Amino acid sequence: MFRRNLLGILRILARLLFSRPKARNRSYHSVERTKVIQTASPQRLPTYAGPNKVVYGIPIVECLRGRCYVVDGDTITIDKINIRLSGIDAPEMDQPFGKNAKWALFNLCNGHEIKAEFADHFSYERHIATCYLPDGRDLSAEMVKLGLALDWRKFSGGKYRHFEPDGVRRKLWRVDAKHKGQMPPSNLNG
Repeated sequence: MFRRNLLGILRILARLLFSRPKARNRSYHSVERTKVIQTASPQRLPTYAGPNKVVYGIPIVECLRGRCYVVDGDTITIDKINIRLSGIDAPEMDQPFGKNAKWALFNLCNGHEIKAEFADHFSYERHIATCYLPDGRDLSAEMVKLGLALDWRKFSGGKYRHFEPDGVRRKLWRVDAKHKGQMPPSNLNG
């Protein structure tokens, strides 16, 4: 009995010491706080504009190109990677003008390859990126010009404020109130 227990303990120790660690779904928040994203599978990498590097088994890129799926007025998905448009805030889908914002972004992106340049931070499990159309137009600036998103000074430093049409802050009052801390977001995607 003692011998059998000892052999069991030795097997467990041998497995712990000599086995290869199982691949884990690593968090987006890597030890290195640089431009890090995790793709869906290492075998099928999206098209990158730049050299691919790997740290702890996670592909690191600074730029991603591809066709996108529009989630809402300030979120797109390229190759299963959720991307939040940098520096702006659009109404949520359940708020006034939320669906208009989504469809305006859809019309801007429809049929185009989008280029996303990643920032080094995340928002609700979404990567923050400045996204560009093939002709070089910034998607965030275009959404603000259309009056369907507001410049979020806290994150943009006022970069898109001069694109806002007159009266848009009254029109998108819920978004403006959220920026001022006067109203909690309607949901956690915000």
